[in-house]
Amino acid sequence: MINIVLVEPRIPQNTGNIGRLCIASNARLHLVYPLGFLLDSKGLKRAGMDYFKDVDLLKWDNLESFWQQNKIDKNHFFFTTKATKHYFDVDFDSECFLYFGREDRGLDSSILEANKDNLVKIPMFNEARSINLANSVSIAVYEVIRQNFSK
Repeated sequence: MINIVLVEPRIPQNTGNIGRLCIASNARLHLVYPLGFLLDSKGLKRAGMDYFKDVDLLKWDNLESFWQQNKIDKNHFFFTTKATKHYFDVDFDSECFLYFGREDRGLDSSILEANKDNLVKIPMFNEARSINLANSVSIAVYEVIRQNFSK
């Protein structure tokens, strides 16, 4: 199963869209607190439509508790603009964890430093600093599907 790990997301509409993506891609969504919104927020419900209630959703108080249950190995990938390796140069297993940080600052530098070998990025042009979180998650999820399930 594809596991999408959102670390302290801030924008409910992104999380709602990612929830819909999880339903469509049979992925599990992990939300690592603190969140920048309440799970019953109007923006989350609007973006997630009637799908969000069916999302395979796990909530975690912090990354340490998440990692106690999901030990980091070669199948944990941390998406960041600071990586040198592109996502399409990685061999994703069908059982993997895709990490994405806060919309306003990404993953914490301590997480990146501790996981240097598993950092990946989505290429961008024209001096763009970032792309929307939900779009980034979609790109990553469908690359995992392309590599594992489209054969």
